[in-house]
Amino acid sequence: MILDIGYRMSDNSRLLRRLFDERVRDLGLTAAQARLLLSLNRHPGENQAFHAERLEVEPITLTRIIDRMEEAGWVERKADPADRRARILHLTDKSRGTVEGLRQIVEAMFEEVLTGLDDGERRHLAGMLERIGANLAAAREVELVNG
Repeated sequence: MILDIGYRMSDNSRLLRRLFDERVRDLGLTAAQARLLLSLNRHPGENQAFHAERLEVEPITLTRIIDRMEEAGWVERKADPADRRARILHLTDKSRGTVEGLRQIVEAMFEEVLTGLDDGERRHLAGMLERIGANLAAAREVELVNG
């Protein structure tokens, strides 16, 4: 049963990411660009290294993504007052409107994904996912300490 849960979580994650990729393409964004915009909206004032970690990409990969997005007017970099080597990423006026469109896409997508679950089941699922996330974070901390 444990392996079955693991396979289901992994498959569902893959399918969800694929569905997201397909939906954001209509906005003229790659999935990585869309995820970066959503991350910038959710975590304003953070540097590139923070967002690379959140998006699970190498810093150099994120730098290339940001280069293209900055050139297109989607994001801007500003010096980090706490670290002269680091850059803080910011949304632009152009991208703020797009973020609202992304949020609507995500909300509609999850309404589809959660079809058939009532409010109580959704709250219960959210609670279980919160606990799973905490367990994963704790396991990762142990790996970082021991690794």
